[in-house]
Amino acid sequence: MSKEFEIAREFEVDASPEQVWEAVTAGTDGWLWPMEAPEPREGGKGPFGSKVTAWDPPHRYTNRVEDVEGISEQTLNQLDYTIEPRDEGRRAWVRYVHSGIFVDDWDNQYDGAAKHTDFYMATLRQYLLHFAPRTAAFTTFDGPDPSSTPDAFAAVGRALGLAEDTAEGARVQVRGPEGQPLDAVLDFRNPYFIGLRTEDALIRFFGRNHWSYPVGISVHDFAAHADAEADEAAWKGWLNGVFSQP
Repeated sequence: MSKEFEIAREFEVDASPEQVWEAVTAGTDGWLWPMEAPEPREGGKGPFGSKVTAWDPPHRYTNRVEDVEGISEQTLNQLDYTIEPRDEGRRAWVRYVHSGIFVDDWDNQYDGAAKHTDFYMATLRQYLLHFAPRTAAFTTFDGPDPSSTPDAFAAVGRALGLAEDTAEGARVQVRGPEGQPLDAVLDFRNPYFIGLRTEDALIRFFGRNHWSYPVGISVHDFAAHADAEADEAAWKGWLNGVFSQP
């Protein structure tokens, strides 16, 4: 049964409205995933077949698409960003609203979208505070089928070497690909997601097993000679190893 949804989040960040605007309209590889930049006008073409319905730099950007391509569970999707200056433009207040219509499995779809929104907005703040306006080599992938089990994400935390009581903001040394130690800040952690920030990268772990999908990893690599294919090979090998896959 089709049903509308709305997910709204607000936050302040130590970045100018112009920096936030650049991140949400052009720098999405640094915190979300690479996508086509919108045509800079109301009525212009937006990413993934959407239409720009509001364009007021650096204050308001909205895109909207019906019959979402490749997503059978959704018939309408709208993303809206409102950005206001704080402290004479040295900081920004951001309101993000994701709305639309889910046509199937509404409760599960909404729960997953809401929790992913929290993680993506946290990643946006990390990007703005530590890496903007740098561009990233980006890769994302899913784990093997055994990573869909209810306890799969707990295995990811153990494989990284994170204690259950390690809190957000802690400096940690985790076990990365091929067992190599990796110095990082644990910038996000809850039962569904883990975020690591290294000197040159944001590494994000997605516990999508909670919604009956495989665990996923995304890497935003800002190093001067970053190689997305090498990042994917290394971390995919690590994730397959967690679930004992060849």
